[in-house]
Amino acid sequence: MAFRRKIYQSIEELQHDLDEWMVYYNSTRTHQGKMCCERTPMQTLIDAKEVWDDKITALNN
Repeated sequence: MAFRRKIYQSIEELQHDLDEWMVYYNSTRTHQGKMCCERTPMQTLIDAKEVWDDKITALNN
């Protein structure tokens, strides 16, 4: 991780690296956790929203 290997000269430089890392972490890297099951956190969130929407629709009908 760059945060341990790099001395940042500005907050903007740090923010840039942090933004890139967040995209990687949430959209590229798969996770092994109970809820993720080899999906990215973003895909887990999207899938959960679809399930939630289905449940809400069923309750409203």
